[in-house]
Amino acid sequence: MHQVENLMESQAEGHHADLQAALRHIITSGGKRIRPTVTLLVGRMLGAAQDKLITLAAAIELLHTATLVHDDLIDGALLRRGIPTLNSQWSPGATVLTGDFLFARAAKLAADTESIPVMSLFSSTLSVIVNGEISQLFSSRCQADRQGYYQRIYAKTASLFETSATCAALISPVTEETIQTIRTYGFNIGMAFQIMDDVLDFISDPSKLGKPVGSDLKQGLITLPTIYYIENHPEDEMVQQILDGHCPHYEEEIQSLVERIRNSPSIDQSIAEAERYVNEAFLCLQKLPPCPERTHLEELTLYITRREL
Repeated sequence: MHQVENLMESQAEGHHADLQAALRHIITSGGKRIRPTVTLLVGRMLGAAQDKLITLAAAIELLHTATLVHDDLIDGALLRRGIPTLNSQWSPGATVLTGDFLFARAAKLAADTESIPVMSLFSSTLSVIVNGEISQLFSSRCQADRQGYYQRIYAKTASLFETSATCAALISPVTEETIQTIRTYGFNIGMAFQIMDDVLDFISDPSKLGKPVGSDLKQGLITLPTIYYIENHPEDEMVQQILDGHCPHYEEEIQSLVERIRNSPSIDQSIAEAERYVNEAFLCLQKLPPCPERTHLEELTLYITRREL
């Protein structure tokens, strides 16, 4: 992982000093590095060449980092993981351009793998992520649509987890069947990861979360815990307002609804759904030969539903 981070940081060498400083700030601001970890473990398990694997993992994490830079600007977020975001220090134009630079360098690293299937999947994943963000921006607020929720979290999160795993398989000497098994694994851990993020938005300590509890609801985003609450409590007056397309506006209304959701069975139901995705991911791993990397992937998969921010 140190090699991955060093390669990421080197992408700004020879460019503007502020770009170099921005990239250092972003890389040292923390992050769990789960996506490149998945890439490294899958590739090592399947016999990928080490140099290409390091390059691919850096490309994946740079792509993820670029999306975060743009997301923070779109959301007006001043902190991420308790650390000031780039857009809290720079102008919107400079922040956008930095995100663009990161996208470009991520694409260059993906091309350095010399794998056309990797480059194709990489570019299509970026399209999925951007289309998901645009759809969210232009869609009506407070949409309690389960299918729409799954589509949104696939675009936002699961697509890149899927790509992190699949690209590692694509540069490995394995069959198409193994590639599809790995793709399914990545999809399932990605869906579980985002559902747990949405659960933690209700139940986590705000100081660890780095933002107020229930911030998604404040932005008019209806996530799985709220969907379960709506299904379980049709008599709730606030539920009726949401179903009519009206989000709660007042702070006391939002906090009251957040408290009702976090103290309801909706939280456990959402966690159980994340665990179902995790179980599907485990089934995928069971199809692969036992090895230390598979054991580590199993541990990482378990971590997804047991983590705290």
